[in-house]
Amino acid sequence: MTAAPPSLGTVLREWGRIGCIGFGGPPAHIRLLRQLVVERKKWITPTEFEDAIAACNLLPGPASTQLAIYCASRVRGRLGALVGGAAFIIPGLIVILALAALFLETNPPQWVLAAGAGAGAAVAAVALHAGISLVPASWERRRSGARWAIYAAAGAIAAATIGPWLVLVLLACGGLEVVFERRLARNGAHALGAPLLGSFPLLGAPAIALGTLASLCWVAFKVGALSYGGGFVIIPLMHADAVAGYHWMSDAQFLNAVALGQITPGPVVQTVAVIGYAAAGIPGGILASLVAFSPSFLFILVGAERFDRLRGNATARAFLDGAGPAAIGAILGSAVPLAMALTQVWQLVVLAAAILLLLLARRGVVTTLLAAAVAGVVCVLAGLPLPH
Repeated sequence: MTAAPPSLGTVLREWGRIGCIGFGGPPAHIRLLRQLVVERKKWITPTEFEDAIAACNLLPGPASTQLAIYCASRVRGRLGALVGGAAFIIPGLIVILALAALFLETNPPQWVLAAGAGAGAAVAAVALHAGISLVPASWERRRSGARWAIYAAAGAIAAATIGPWLVLVLLACGGLEVVFERRLARNGAHALGAPLLGSFPLLGAPAIALGTLASLCWVAFKVGALSYGGGFVIIPLMHADAVAGYHWMSDAQFLNAVALGQITPGPVVQTVAVIGYAAAGIPGGILASLVAFSPSFLFILVGAERFDRLRGNATARAFLDGAGPAAIGAILGSAVPLAMALTQVWQLVVLAAAILLLLLARRGVVTTLLAAAVAGVVCVLAGLPLPH
């Protein structure tokens, strides 16, 4: 480090500030963390910060959250990691649970339903924008253009058709890329892939048989520990479980949940807290968030000292080169069920306008979702029907 370590109170204040103003997802979080620990306080060197970003991108789960935890660990040890990580996550959790209580109550005001319907209509556009923005960097790192396209297509198809099992596709694509890179014999490839693909149905079955909280924990665990790419890649993982599998919420409410995860500060993965609220109220929301973020703390607390080796590990990088394109495809593919969940013609118009705002006018995600929410209120006040 290039400066004296901060107190725990300073970590609590600074990471809490980022948790309160960190609108805009991972790019905003990374920018704010860099300004804090590299530029203003000089607690971490620029090279170490960039290496930390690369290492966090090799881990499953929310990369910007892991980066926040790592930076706190680097400047104040493991206790600092716990304090800083909690300070980064909790402000957004409080806000999103309060909004969930408003949007998911039994008889919310009509303007709330209208705003939710408008913002929800734009969610598919946000998914497209998120996926497209990740393509250039991933394409530049490709080892094979043909394999990259196959992995992306597999992720897109899986997200659009078999959402809850998307994890298997991500793991399979990562495993295949490791096989290609190592030029393993056919038996070696089978040995790598079979245990991964065979284990997850066995893990999922008990959760289905257990109660709501166990099922919720399984859904949150998939989001926090088994998803590569972060952000919107969690949408297909949650959609089929929350709507069709466990009937915790309707399609319209799920769209609201995704929109709330985008417009609130802090990690986008907080969307899972809305799913938890729909399943079991405030305790369910807190439990879902706790389960989803626990792996990130574990990865950093246990593995932060090995980050240099992780970044230089050829197998880990090869795995990400397979799972990464599949995750991008999954983000793009998630737009299909999100768009199909819209039930009113005016929502399709809002979706089209959101695509134009994000992809052509290059407006921000938060601005676009708020504009869509206002459009929803205007449409309903004009006499157009709410989604059913």
